[in-house]
Amino acid sequence: MSLKQLRLLFYVVLACSFTITSYLPGREARPVYSGLTAHEWGTFTSIAGSAGQAVEWSPLTGSTDLPGFVEHFRNTGFKLGLRGTVRMETPVLYFYDSREETVSVKVSFAKGVITEWYPHASRVEPAKNLFDRSLYQSHADGSITWDSVTLEPSLRSEFPRENRDNHYYAARLTSSTPLRVKTQAGDQQEKFLFYRGVSVFPVPLLAKLTPEDELLVENRSEEEIPNTILFERRGQKVGYRVGGAVQKETILEPPELSATIEDLGRDLEGMLVAQGLYQDEAHAMVETWRDSWFEEGSRLLYIVPAQMMHAVLPLSISLKGRSPLRIRQHWPSTADSSSQSCKQSSRKSGIRPERRSCTKI
Repeated sequence: MSLKQLRLLFYVVLACSFTITSYLPGREARPVYSGLTAHEWGTFTSIAGSAGQAVEWSPLTGSTDLPGFVEHFRNTGFKLGLRGTVRMETPVLYFYDSREETVSVKVSFAKGVITEWYPHASRVEPAKNLFDRSLYQSHADGSITWDSVTLEPSLRSEFPRENRDNHYYAARLTSSTPLRVKTQAGDQQEKFLFYRGVSVFPVPLLAKLTPEDELLVENRSEEEIPNTILFERRGQKVGYRVGGAVQKETILEPPELSATIEDLGRDLEGMLVAQGLYQDEAHAMVETWRDSWFEEGSRLLYIVPAQMMHAVLPLSISLKGRSPLRIRQHWPSTADSSSQSCKQSSRKSGIRPERRSCTKI
């Protein structure tokens, strides 16, 4: 079956770390930290039109894939009518600490709005001026803020769970430090901070089919795309082709349908670990999105450029009683694993970030 007969999805896997970490391949990865460590991952999804550009789209359903305790912007049906070019799916922010700490966190989202989150947030903006469900009208960038998140290594795990399976729960299968957020209705506990959103920011890649049914991938950003993967599934047959880095453009031939989902899962986990995640975090991410990433059709997976993440999803973390951490968002390829300027600028804050590394799938 030709690629022309199917929509091509861009998947952006966001794997972010803010600390000096270590990992030995072939061994079970466990957190290694002194002070506070924070890791983040998530997925951006776009659909390519006939000319290769990301087109406006909306899902067939709203937020029915999430547990009932997750909070929503306005109501559970709002997202159903929210049309955008990029859907930010399930970023989770993990923390690791050997002692109890209280942190505040703010995530901004360029040209977008935060649509779901858990635990309860202190503020979600814009709060009132998104009336016609359009992201193209003039409004401030979206953001979400948690003013007081208590990290408790000794906290007994009492996380909410409904009586049905849900891919949300896979993200809990890590050794991250439990956290607690106080609300008027009582404390909420979780293994991470969770949020989603929709935006219209321009994606850095254009992907279109050539007359020979090959995929032409053009990099529209000024930064190199560190890695690309073309994935296809036809019934029970699957295949994928690792395209490597893209400076300006590249052509990807359709992959042979001779691989397995297990092969691809292992390769993706390896890519995520190379970007700074612990092994259990990488596995949790792949398990969270296995059904969506590996379903029937074609997917272009790629690693996000550094400056794009700096502009699209700026993050601020501060410890209670201390100055906010200035995070210089360094999103290296696998060959670049350090950021000396970032380490130097953050020592006074008590958090020791080495890099914020992101993978785009």
